[in-house]
Amino acid sequence: MPTHAETRTVPFTPQQMFDLVADVERYPEFLPWCVACRIRRWETPQRLVADLVIGFKMIRERFTSRVELSRPNRIDVAYYDGPFRHLTNHWTFAANAEGHCIIDFYIDFEFRSRTLQKMMGKLFNEAVQRMVNAFERRAVTLYAGDALQGSASTGRPAAVQAHASPLPGAPPGDRR
Repeated sequence: MPTHAETRTVPFTPQQMFDLVADVERYPEFLPWCVACRIRRWETPQRLVADLVIGFKMIRERFTSRVELSRPNRIDVAYYDGPFRHLTNHWTFAANAEGHCIIDFYIDFEFRSRTLQKMMGKLFNEAVQRMVNAFERRAVTLYAGDALQGSASTGRPAAVQAHASPLPGAPPGDRR
């Protein structure tokens, strides 16, 4: 059962990092091996069910998760359906004294297939590192100007302005 836990500090606000991780429909744009994502439904304004398709060489697997958004500090992902025996994943976001985000990331899973489990066992640490790095690079792409602008004047990253329109797939009236 591969498990990975990691804490990182990044020069962005907890709200920025929460927004980035919560925007699951954008994962195929930057996340390694993520070839598709769709939100099946919003159960509440804080809980969604989403399908993710992961592909690597000749292997493609779809799995469904329930994502609980506890704005602005935590995202919990619970396995719903697919190739896993179990999957647990969470992200927490907290500000340090400089206003930067301390990210705590945890994932634990086991495939039903022994073949997939063996393959992933060998690649797991590298795969998780690449995924976490992809989120950090995405934050630089989206927010580096805000962080640099805030740092120049106050030594702290600038806060992201509230979204004027709902996130893709958000229920009507939800302006996260």
